[in-house]
Amino acid sequence: MKKIVFFLSICILFLACSPKQVFDTVIRNGIIYDGSGSPSFKADIGINADTIAFIGDLSKASSTNEIDAKGNFISPGFIDAHSHHDGNLNKNRNSLANVSQGVTTIITGQDGFSEYPLATYFKQISDTPIAVNIGSYSGHNTLREIVLGKNFKRTASIDEVEKMKTMFREDMQVGALGFSTGLEYDPGIYSSKEEVLEIAKEAKSFNGRYISHIRSEDRYFWKAIQEIIEIGRQAAIPVQISHVKLAMQSLLGKSDSLLHLLEDARKEGIAITCDIYPYDYWHSTIRVLFPDRNFTNEKEAAMILKEITLPKDIIMGYYEIQPAYEGKTLAEIATIENKTPARMLVELIARIEAWELKNNKPCHEGIMARAMNDTDIQKLMAWPFTCICSDGSNAGKHPRGYGSFTRVLNKYVKETKTLKWENAIYKMTSLTASQLGIKKRGLLKPGYYADILVFNPETVKDLATIKEPQTISEGIEKVWVNGKLVFENKQATGNYPGKIILRNN
Repeated sequence: MKKIVFFLSICILFLACSPKQVFDTVIRNGIIYDGSGSPSFKADIGINADTIAFIGDLSKASSTNEIDAKGNFISPGFIDAHSHHDGNLNKNRNSLANVSQGVTTIITGQDGFSEYPLATYFKQISDTPIAVNIGSYSGHNTLREIVLGKNFKRTASIDEVEKMKTMFREDMQVGALGFSTGLEYDPGIYSSKEEVLEIAKEAKSFNGRYISHIRSEDRYFWKAIQEIIEIGRQAAIPVQISHVKLAMQSLLGKSDSLLHLLEDARKEGIAITCDIYPYDYWHSTIRVLFPDRNFTNEKEAAMILKEITLPKDIIMGYYEIQPAYEGKTLAEIATIENKTPARMLVELIARIEAWELKNNKPCHEGIMARAMNDTDIQKLMAWPFTCICSDGSNAGKHPRGYGSFTRVLNKYVKETKTLKWENAIYKMTSLTASQLGIKKRGLLKPGYYADILVFNPETVKDLATIKEPQTISEGIEKVWVNGKLVFENKQATGNYPGKIILRNN
């Protein structure tokens, strides 16, 4: 009898001392893809405050906020490796373009353009937070614009490079992820390789990285690839090719050659990676078509319209001078004006430059152009070191701003079978986090931040199009950022739990 009493006493003491499984939120009945690339498994998730507290059997746990995932997939929130969704943040605090496609973290400061100084920018976001997490690179074009002013069509002097290095170090000291360049754009297009390399070298002491919209995605593509490889070699830092693509007729089908070069660089010890968006047409300034800035050269224009992209495949996204042309192809505009497409292209740019001279400010202009091949996209996307990005914005005319991540899941997982579910989710989550040095995000794991997505694998699909680029996706059921629900029932909740993503923090 004494033994029984003693045993019962021990049991009662154990139960009294055992921690009760009580969580702020419990997500049940879901199929988990944890972001590691491993196959799925069934489990419940318990969240406390901004952190994943437990993953496993929570059938006996309690919570004031019980979520039934109804057999849907649960994954880490997606991380957009190359985003322009930071525009007009004060008007887009709910980040609908992001959360509606499952994105919980955006990485900005891309193509060489960033806010300066980042210390002030980070404080502004901290004071008025948004729905998603945000990190930023320090941009070369921004630094160059400040230092060289309007006299930028030249090589920077030694003193000017030193000033840019000082400004870059200031950004790195407050948590910038690294150095970004946009070498097809003004003013970076005029920089020497030595200038870029000297600034990039500064990232090493901060454990930072280099990301680049490389100097050419068409005519001088192979030289541009060699340049970024050389920066990785000499600066001894990780380097990433932004929105990797082969965007010229003579380059189509050459993805194997590109991947061979990148693999050779990695074997040498150069940590080179890529990001990619899932579309065969790009969006940029119309002037990017002329890398030699010979905008008046009709022979060059004719070559562009034969070798780079066809007149019917250039769509005017923005044209502040004549908004009626927005949404029309170059071929249609040329027909309206009774001009050859080459002449029309030259004239459209001439009108932009005249308008800017008259108004002393940049003209709002941009095009979308089809210039890639889906076989190349699939091969580049499947490369083990390629993560997913949108290169999109909240108000852009390209559907990538609202549809990139759901398009990957629908087209490249469900339709073409390019990726398996676990691989696609890995490329959108932990691969991106590891390449960027982001800690405690990108995995569903106890102790990690509760950036979580529930989506329906049967219905998940991008719906954004060129005609309706702000259409939100199907199949995204619920999204949490740092433990707070930010999206459900196809709308933002009005919560703003986003945090600043600082380098290695």
